[in-house]
Amino acid sequence: MKNITDETVNNFKMYLYEEERSDSTIEKYMRDIRLFREWLGEKVVNKAAVLEYKKSLCKKYAPRSVNSVLSSLNALFVFLDRHELKVKTLKIQRQIFADKGKELTKTEYERLLRAAKSKRNERIYYLMQTIGSTGIRISELQYITCEAVNAGQAAINCKGKLRRVFLPKQLCKMLKSYIKRRNIKSGAVFVTKNGKPLDRSNVWRMLKALCESADVPKNKVFPHNFRHLFARTFYSLQKDIVRLADILGHSSVNTTRIYTMETGDTHMKQLQKLGLLKY
Repeated sequence: MKNITDETVNNFKMYLYEEERSDSTIEKYMRDIRLFREWLGEKVVNKAAVLEYKKSLCKKYAPRSVNSVLSSLNALFVFLDRHELKVKTLKIQRQIFADKGKELTKTEYERLLRAAKSKRNERIYYLMQTIGSTGIRISELQYITCEAVNAGQAAINCKGKLRRVFLPKQLCKMLKSYIKRRNIKSGAVFVTKNGKPLDRSNVWRMLKALCESADVPKNKVFPHNFRHLFARTFYSLQKDIVRLADILGHSSVNTTRIYTMETGDTHMKQLQKLGLLKY
């Protein structure tokens, strides 16, 4: 194979679509392949080139990010029946504790809410609470509609899986008032000025604008961290990881375990409570 043509990329994109991959997954694969093509330039696509690209990724990105890109490229090579081009992903030691510097705390969450309220930004104020109180993905925000709010539950279709997400009564009450004030008749609750559902970039931009006034580090403020906060809070109260996996829409409990990891500080406090040390 001399190069990866536009036709090849388009055929692979259609294949992913027919395999019913989510829009966000397809977008991610296309982005990874596009960057590989840019790096490749006039080089021939062979195993040596792919290994060289892997090495360049390792110098720039964290292991998980490298593996994410490699999985996209390997999927393309399988599609092209060029299995000899596939490369091994990096071995990553299982993380036992969550990074204290990256996890959003409940106190920081509340500061972000106060900042949004002080700025009179109702949209992001209620959006944060919607994700925080339901644990939905940012890509699932479009399913929070006027009809869902009235019904008290949303029917979400994500990654080929259908699930019901219940909306807390207090959240529904707040959103009904918001919908009325915004004069939204039907469809998605959180929309742009043009009436289109908010996407990931819209939400990121609004969240980052709150960081300074809320005194919360920017690296902690992104949509998925509100989902993590929901998961940790739910698990701390219920201690039911199987139920939590169902609520979050995870196929594997192992994925859910990542969301419920405690920090090293929390683990240390628990060790102190064991009462197994005597002077």
